[in-house]
Amino acid sequence: MRQEQMKTLLEERGLDAGLVARPANIRYLSGFVGTESYLYVSRTRGVILTDSRYTLQAQEEGKGCEVRTIGKGRGYGALLAELIREDQVRELGFEEDALLYGTVCGLQKESGLAPEHWKALEDSVSAFRAVKSEDELQKMERAEQIGDEAFSYILNELRPGLTELQVAAKLEYFMKSRGAEGTSFDTIVASGLHSAMPHAVPGGRQLEKGDFVTMDFGCKYQGYCSDMTRTVVIGKASGRQKEIYQIVLEAQQAALEGLRPGMTGAEGDHLSRSVIEKAGYGEYFGHGLGHSVGLEIHENPRLSTAEKTVLVPGMIETVEPGIYIPEFGGVRIEDMIVLTENGIRNLTASPKELIEL
Repeated sequence: MRQEQMKTLLEERGLDAGLVARPANIRYLSGFVGTESYLYVSRTRGVILTDSRYTLQAQEEGKGCEVRTIGKGRGYGALLAELIREDQVRELGFEEDALLYGTVCGLQKESGLAPEHWKALEDSVSAFRAVKSEDELQKMERAEQIGDEAFSYILNELRPGLTELQVAAKLEYFMKSRGAEGTSFDTIVASGLHSAMPHAVPGGRQLEKGDFVTMDFGCKYQGYCSDMTRTVVIGKASGRQKEIYQIVLEAQQAALEGLRPGMTGAEGDHLSRSVIEKAGYGEYFGHGLGHSVGLEIHENPRLSTAEKTVLVPGMIETVEPGIYIPEFGGVRIEDMIVLTENGIRNLTASPKELIEL
């Protein structure tokens, strides 16, 4: 069924076949979860190109697909040449953003199909994944539930003297113990002045009383990602910490109440950004409000000032406003939501009032 989408795309673009290289798109279209492989789709068939490490796996998972294996001087270019010859391919689409330039040049040379007959597919294949099915939503909801459980757990573990790395390790171990396959991305734990860095890398810094601690984490469940962020204070929060936290909370709430199908990603971003700007902290909110999530942690469409895509039911978005003040600290609060016919459904259940530990 999903490969029919690809075949329709080929017809619309006037292409004879397409070469899919992004692992998430290969998985989405074929069911095969191995790496270092390609999916070739023509108007009549789908073929997984892989090596001997994944042959049996591809045969089991790639339902409806042929499997061809490289080996002993017979590389991917040679396999592609065979398929191009068999299907009389004149125009081949390819995922240019998922391949290195050198790889493309090598494949073009080995396949015998001249560069002018290779046509960029841009984001058209990834766009198939923008609206989630009910099965996908169920997997993502479970992934987010594991994240909620991890947050409840870590609240009882946080204390002065614990390092950022130790906090990250505890979160990751807990999520795996609850059935997660792994993390959606490198866990972010940023304490004290580090919390002013949106994507700070956890280090050996020890938590201290008076610290903001921002924790941005997620896990994969049956291939699908979750994403959430919470910021807490170790000890008692200062007046300014409470002020910044409240502004971010109100900004997020404005988006959660206002997001709906029919608006663009830019309009969604404005719901939160206007609150932060009105409070006088616009210069300290430098990133977009959110992004879609699925088989990959960052997908399209986004909630950002430049996003023109119209939101529709079934799309997943994160809602994660933040304020980051150098030499003071920062706050981010993030939920993961799904667009519904009338608004949104929030998949994140963890409390958002300021927690002082």
